[in-house]
Amino acid sequence: MASVTVSFEVLPGGLPDKATTYAAVDAAIAVVAASGLTYRVCPMETTIEGDYDAIMAVIKQAQEAVLAAGASRVFTLIKVDYDPNGSSIAEKLAKYE
Repeated sequence: MASVTVSFEVLPGGLPDKATTYAAVDAAIAVVAASGLTYRVCPMETTIEGDYDAIMAVIKQAQEAVLAAGASRVFTLIKVDYDPNGSSIAEKLAKYE
């Protein structure tokens, strides 16, 4: 399968305040950073590029990191751009950078 781009957003549930919520999201982002995949953190979501199955495994680990950070649940929104010819963050942003 060609490289895909996936954007996802984790929404921690059951946390008492903004600081704790941000810390849980930071734990998810740390998982992405440690994955070795190309990624970009944006204000409302994180975008990753690479092998579909590898990305989905990272998202699962990110969800688990949110729960380990104290959330009682995690809602996850996922957007996938699958193009049989490949997809990258750079090609999507080239004209803006």
